[in-house]
Amino acid sequence: MFKGIFGKSKKEKKSLVENGNLSINDFIPSHIAIIMDGNGRWAKKRAMPRIAGHHEGMKTVRKIARIADDLGINVLTLYAFSTENWKRPKTEVDYLMGLPEKFLTSFLPEIMERNIRVQMIGDKDALPANTQAALEEAMERTKNNTGLILNFAMNYGSRSEIVKAFKDIMIEVSNGNLTIDSIDENTVNQYLMTSQLPEPDLLIRTSGEVRLSNFMLWQLAYTEFWFTDTLWPDFDEQIFMEAIQAYQKRNRRYGGLKGEEIR
Repeated sequence: MFKGIFGKSKKEKKSLVENGNLSINDFIPSHIAIIMDGNGRWAKKRAMPRIAGHHEGMKTVRKIARIADDLGINVLTLYAFSTENWKRPKTEVDYLMGLPEKFLTSFLPEIMERNIRVQMIGDKDALPANTQAALEEAMERTKNNTGLILNFAMNYGSRSEIVKAFKDIMIEVSNGNLTIDSIDENTVNQYLMTSQLPEPDLLIRTSGEVRLSNFMLWQLAYTEFWFTDTLWPDFDEQIFMEAIQAYQKRNRRYGGLKGEEIR
């Protein structure tokens, strides 16, 4: 049903979405984060090398970025490469490091046309020069765009992010710019890599795994989780819609009781 959403007018898109029982209203998530998992298993099932799965997964990134933009989602964060992924075979790591350049070179014209802004979180300095260059060029060329923020988590690990935030806060205390008593959750938020982004409303993980794998541990405190057995290269617009539809049925209480808030 959702395959024909691209190329439609806003009115046609709205009709397509509502016919699929997905409401275009305030319950559309502002920020969706996705742990893209299953590329290797997808390739193995087809007796193909793991890099073939990563190549196919890159196509899925393009599809999901498009539909997220069409739906008016503000931020789409994609867990592309973790700090632990360096442990993988060198041939696989080298291929993964080349994907940002391949992806952004081919997709950048459409990114500009769609007013999408590219960002990243993670330790960029530890990435190969060509990977850094591709990301920096995309971020520079799209920095004034005001639409969907397409945020790649590259060489990202949440524990190291939190440790760095604590170290930076300690430096500020040592320099007299902060006091111990003034440090609260908002202070910590300001020193995270996501300080300029809203916390995710919805986390999607593909391939049947049900763990966070060191991804946005602080930011996901009150995020709704949705898991699917679908491998990332097979993840499509319809499944993405199903995840949002499930989100719309959730009751987000943030530790309280809906309708019984303290006034």
